[in-house]
Amino acid sequence: MSEQSTSSQAPDRTPRVVIVGAGIAGVQTAVALREQGWRGAITLLGGEPHQPYDRPPLSKAVLLGKAEGSTFDIDFGALGIELHLSRPVTALVPGARTVETAEGPVPYDYAVLATGADPVLLPGSAGLPGVHLLRTLDDAERLRPVLAARHEIVVVGAGWIGAEFATAAREAGCAVTVVEAADRPLAGALPAEVAAHMTDWYADAGADLRTGARVAAVEAGAVTLADGTTLPADAVVVGIGARPATGWLAGSDVALSPRDGSVLADAWLRTSVPDVYAVGDCASFPSARYGTRLLVHHWDNALQGPRTVAENILRGAAEGMVYDPVPYFWSEQFGRFVQYAGHHGDADELVWRGDPAGAAWSVLWLRGDRLVALLAVGRPRDLAQGRKLIERGAALDRERAADASVPLKAAAL
Repeated sequence: MSEQSTSSQAPDRTPRVVIVGAGIAGVQTAVALREQGWRGAITLLGGEPHQPYDRPPLSKAVLLGKAEGSTFDIDFGALGIELHLSRPVTALVPGARTVETAEGPVPYDYAVLATGADPVLLPGSAGLPGVHLLRTLDDAERLRPVLAARHEIVVVGAGWIGAEFATAAREAGCAVTVVEAADRPLAGALPAEVAAHMTDWYADAGADLRTGARVAAVEAGAVTLADGTTLPADAVVVGIGARPATGWLAGSDVALSPRDGSVLADAWLRTSVPDVYAVGDCASFPSARYGTRLLVHHWDNALQGPRTVAENILRGAAEGMVYDPVPYFWSEQFGRFVQYAGHHGDADELVWRGDPAGAAWSVLWLRGDRLVALLAVGRPRDLAQGRKLIERGAALDRERAADASVPLKAAAL
């Protein structure tokens, strides 16, 4: 399928791709379309007033005042990309081939859904003074003076974002207490035997981690736990997860997952509606590599997926690209560089490389003899080599793989 073959387009009208969402997934889709040869119109609709920006620096340099922002260095005008800011989309109308906004409908020949994810709110906390999220540039800018004042902060959630914020807050000199309902940090991402070795990182950094601690109430200046403990808090930062931002698709015939609300994209990142694609945090996709549907809320997925969408818009699925990446993400927390590649299940076998009590170690997940996932703490070479082995579907010699002195690639059978 070429860019000129959309059956519904009028012969005297330039075909148009409308991209809903101006985060990294939406921006990279627009850029990839141009790079791959799309000569039609591209309209990029962003809900925020800011120029499109990258999110990872928000919990690091931007939050600590070391950078004023993280705007993408992209000349949208030079690329012929129509960028509309403060233009949230309210509905998709496939019958009319339009996306609806407060300023009126925007017609499309192809639409790309790249609306990302919304943070999960702590029940009863919405609108309370002193309660913060860390998802947007505005969130980071509201938190900067809180850190600069060295306030007493309670962080709710010991997942990736909670750990990264606690790291920044301690670096700024704040007193930090992290409360986590589960019995360990990163309970939703890593098994207990792995996450247990990360618990001491908090104390080593001077943060107070309280696991098995459920929040009962949040009020001005305090957080009350279910056991009656009251924690003083000049500010509360909530980091308890995110859900695909897909509520606006109600009634659109775009199929959504009943489990997590994600757009149910196929292997070519097409939705259930013709000529509508989905990419990034709002979409899940079937992985033949792992035999399951994946919902990946990480930067690399939002960077890689757009190339597939662009190619498939230009060439059609018959000639295009199946999307089945090895998921990858990283986190900087408490002076450690943590990287993960792949996807593991509860039944996969754990193989350790190095001493988890030390500064650098890795964990491998094997399915049979095949490497399916890898967590590396301070061992970027393990990550780089392991990611390639996962992509190849390589089998490993367990004894050599467990020897941290042996390059991981040398353990391949």
